[in-house]
Amino acid sequence: MHSQRVKFVSTIAVLAIFVALPHASRAQAAGATLSGTVTGPSGQVVANAKISIKNAATGQSTEVESDTAGVYRASNLAPGNYEVSVAADSFSTATQSVTLAAGASHTLNVALSSGLSLGSLGFPQSETQGSAQEQARLNRRTHMLKVHQTLGLITAAPMLATVISGTFAGGRATSSSNRDLHVGLGSLTAGMYFTTAYFAIAAPKIKGTKTRGPIRLHKALAWIHGPGMILTPILGAMAYSQKSKGEKVHGIASAHGPVGVVTAAAYGLALLSVSIKF
Repeated sequence: MHSQRVKFVSTIAVLAIFVALPHASRAQAAGATLSGTVTGPSGQVVANAKISIKNAATGQSTEVESDTAGVYRASNLAPGNYEVSVAADSFSTATQSVTLAAGASHTLNVALSSGLSLGSLGFPQSETQGSAQEQARLNRRTHMLKVHQTLGLITAAPMLATVISGTFAGGRATSSSNRDLHVGLGSLTAGMYFTTAYFAIAAPKIKGTKTRGPIRLHKALAWIHGPGMILTPILGAMAYSQKSKGEKVHGIASAHGPVGVVTAAAYGLALLSVSIKF
């Protein structure tokens, strides 16, 4: 009875080992390896170079040093984008980017140039390297402002068409189809305008960035066409309601046309302010 129990326990243990082994091998394979050789300007190996491998997503750094043959190696790195910085005495600091895949081994050889570096002058590495998070923030801001600029130019077309169609939608003899066309173009313009504005407003802000020249004028004009794009549809809805009842446009609704023209003019000037150098 006792021997049967021992055999049973032994069998369970062996099965557990076989089940655990694949999981362990997969976990081990998930880590990436980065290695390479650090050389100087004439091809000589550089020993004791300090290599900082920073994960761009998490900001976590792995620090290693090159050996007497100039070879470095870092294991068990999470897959992703990395910024690799190599510094050594009497050489300029070199920085490169690399993308590591899960379980892969990647070789990145780094050639240092001679000359004084900020590190050799006593500045710590934390003060001489840029922040990966700040660079990602800057890249996102640049992308969103480019989308803002592209949509802004596209929005100018339906806005101009709306202003033109408005001249056929306010007279005594205007038909309902003219008014409906004007309303449709106005709705399209408003939707595109606020989508365009979103990419400018939501773009990450960069500390210390000052607004100068054309950009300052561009932002100032937004205080005109921004409220105008809110007020124009409201006045337009009031005017549309009055015309649909057979009434003459009256009261505050009569300001729909002038407000729309001023809004479109301010928007056009805002486009020109960043399109023409002055």
